[in-house]
Amino acid sequence: MLNRHEFLRVLAKALLIFSAPSHRVETQLVFAAKTLNVPAEFSHLPSVIIISFFDDETHTSETHFVKCGGRLQLGRLHEVYKIYKEVLHDSIKAKEAIVRLKALLVQPPIYADWKRCWLAFFLSALICPLAFGGSFIDLWLAGIGGMTLCWVQLKVASQNVVTANVVEITIAILMSLVARGLSSTKAEFFCYTAISSSSIIGILPGYLILTSSLELGSKNILCGSVKMVYALIYTLFLGFGLQIGSDLYLLFDSRDTFVFTNAIPSKASYIVLGCYRPPNDPWYLRSAPFWAQFFIVPVFSMLSSLANLQPVSDWKSRRNLLVMVIISCASFATNKVANHYIFNHSDVVSAIGAFTIGILGNIWARSSGGSAFTSMVTGVLFLVPSGLSQAGGITTNTDGIDVGTSMISVSIGITVGLFMSQALIHCFDHSKLGLTFSF
Repeated sequence: MLNRHEFLRVLAKALLIFSAPSHRVETQLVFAAKTLNVPAEFSHLPSVIIISFFDDETHTSETHFVKCGGRLQLGRLHEVYKIYKEVLHDSIKAKEAIVRLKALLVQPPIYADWKRCWLAFFLSALICPLAFGGSFIDLWLAGIGGMTLCWVQLKVASQNVVTANVVEITIAILMSLVARGLSSTKAEFFCYTAISSSSIIGILPGYLILTSSLELGSKNILCGSVKMVYALIYTLFLGFGLQIGSDLYLLFDSRDTFVFTNAIPSKASYIVLGCYRPPNDPWYLRSAPFWAQFFIVPVFSMLSSLANLQPVSDWKSRRNLLVMVIISCASFATNKVANHYIFNHSDVVSAIGAFTIGILGNIWARSSGGSAFTSMVTGVLFLVPSGLSQAGGITTNTDGIDVGTSMISVSIGITVGLFMSQALIHCFDHSKLGLTFSF
């Protein structure tokens, strides 16, 4: 019994550190406790899990607070799921599971910091032409901005708590300032919207808003509302930071202020996603052609999975990576088709894409015995920048609050789509064990 108690505590810690879907955490722990015949109750708060064990013979209770933070790690989360499943199926004992879980918790990230910086470079560079209409020149600058932001997060923010609170907003201001300065040159080689939006794509709280929306949809009002308010305020900070950087440059150089909003009709007709793209420009100053998406989307999906620490060390992990890429590509294709017929409704379009992800992810999980969550999360995160670009982009010529509104609209659409797919799958499969490790 003591080993089972410790297993539940270590499992709760692993779920927090590896960022399991928070609206399912209590369900997972309750189901594990019932299967192991452990009388216990659980309460999940932001970054905290409260566990109470009961002894019916002595009528006493023992309460533990498991408090820790972490980030999404797909490979480690999949390993936690495998250990969880083996214990509940009585393939291994709780004592062996404790040893394996503790070994996972102390292992360093599977990719070195310099590799993660290069992943951030390619992610920002690829999303620039894909979602924000950037040109071949814009994507290099966006990639440098994304790499700089990742390096500052890993090397500077992690060393000082005070610096960590302001470093991301400061970097957003600097990126916006540089992007506005480059876009204000007479040659008009660079696009402010594409560069500034793509360079900060790595710090958008899309996953946090998504999980908070799922918690609110699951009637977990306390935890969901706290996370939603934090993510919204954080998004507003980013939006205002971009606006401040742009206005700071225009304060000293007002020659090109509001160049797009006050543009003459003939020039405004050449604006694509906020970027000036006349048809006589050379190829390296134009937006990416349609056929380029067939190459960019799979590569971006693969790099996004790797950035979320998906391993490729063995054939099973490589197979899981392939499934993530396929589901992500399917969601993007569905999103693109839906956006062609449904205009100015990023929430509805995102819901359709998320519904596709949910159906494919749950079918894969039930046919292979794997985790639906890890196979779906790459496609879900892909919908956030894609949906924001359809909602007008991250940087706007209006107020920074529009960024938060667009983010919530996209996230709510994703939440509705995931719940609809889960309900449909559950009509045909009532397996609770598969349900707990999915969206």
